[in-house]
Amino acid sequence: MSNVNRFDVITIFPEYLAPLNLSLIGKAQAAGLISIGIHDLRDQTSDVHGSVDDTPYGGGAGMVMSPEPWGSAIDEVAELVPNEVHELIVLTPAGQKLTQELAIELTKSKHLIFACGRYEGIDVRVSDFYATQKNFKVREISIGDYVLGGGEVATLVIMEAIIRLLPGVIGNPASLDEESHTLTSDDGALVEYPNYTKPKEWRGLSVPDVLLSGNHGEIAKWRLEQARIRTKNRPN
Repeated sequence: MSNVNRFDVITIFPEYLAPLNLSLIGKAQAAGLISIGIHDLRDQTSDVHGSVDDTPYGGGAGMVMSPEPWGSAIDEVAELVPNEVHELIVLTPAGQKLTQELAIELTKSKHLIFACGRYEGIDVRVSDFYATQKNFKVREISIGDYVLGGGEVATLVIMEAIIRLLPGVIGNPASLDEESHTLTSDDGALVEYPNYTKPKEWRGLSVPDVLLSGNHGEIAKWRLEQARIRTKNRPN
């Protein structure tokens, strides 16, 4: 059993996941901190067209992704990480909303499998079946109350939220403690305070004097107060 977190993504558009080779996530892979596999669902089909969908029972618009290729793909990916609980992430508007708290929780999973649906979604029996398997845990996750063309973009969002929290991925891990939704007070989780860098003056706007004072106690107080104000005034 490896100590490295493994992420597998099943999709009909593998090219959509190319950004995973960039920036922090690309560096984390190169450093051996994480392992990522991208799998084409159409590889599990046998017809010349690589069909992965069919008409919905009961009628209605759109097409539903068939369970057969999904079952084959998930089984094959699970075999890559034996003797481990596989956390199957199904991207759906009906799922639990992604939060920083959920991202932190998902860092504990050693094997995450992302099922990127398209069209009207994946036949629900796929989730129902794997929910009954002792070596699987199924989570349905949403990144917000809006509709996308498929689960690939949502997968990129969720993976980045998780991976940046893993040990060694962020150069200065102390920066994670002062981020939005990680910074806390008696009022609960806060969004981050405003940040400034050089120059001290820019287009008639100045850096607050307290940040130039060198008084770390006063700076901490100011930042906490600003975080509270920003959190209170945040549009919902």
